[in-house]
Amino acid sequence: MAKGTVNKVIILGRLGQDPEVRAAASGTTVANLNVATNELGPKDPSGMRQENTEWHRCVLFGRTAELAQQYLSKGSLVYLEGRLQTRKWQDQSGNDRYSTEIVVNEMQFVGGGQGGGGQGMGGQQGGGYQQGGGFNQPQQQAPQQAAQQRQPQQQPQPQQSNNNFDDFDDDIPF
Repeated sequence: MAKGTVNKVIILGRLGQDPEVRAAASGTTVANLNVATNELGPKDPSGMRQENTEWHRCVLFGRTAELAQQYLSKGSLVYLEGRLQTRKWQDQSGNDRYSTEIVVNEMQFVGGGQGGGGQGMGGQQGGGYQQGGGFNQPQQQAPQQAAQQRQPQQQPQPQQSNNNFDDFDDDIPF
């Protein structure tokens, strides 16, 4: 990162269509997402607010792209972090064209499909993946370990102290 500059984008939105996934010439998996974010516009003369939708082109690479293909679909709510990138290309007529997109380096699955607020993957709320990291879903535990964790833990007995702070009883409600 150059001194004094920041190129960071954070998006929380819904997919407008299923991820478009392909393999690059190098063999890397690439996914393109179209993500919609909404905000309320200014009030009109009647006092009503119009909802404005903004569409964002997002590109994911490698394992992040594979996870998007596996877990995301049209209407999915997703949190994305990345950077803006503008690419220059030529159309069929030879004219220069430009595309600005978000190159995603972190993705969090926020909820269910279009209904929103539902469970994420694997019955957990949310889940996510950071580029270069791992999918943050908890590992499957052996049945004995899970049963041990469900048993109530015994609380350690407080040590006796000479200052009698534990004997102080007040009725402060917090």
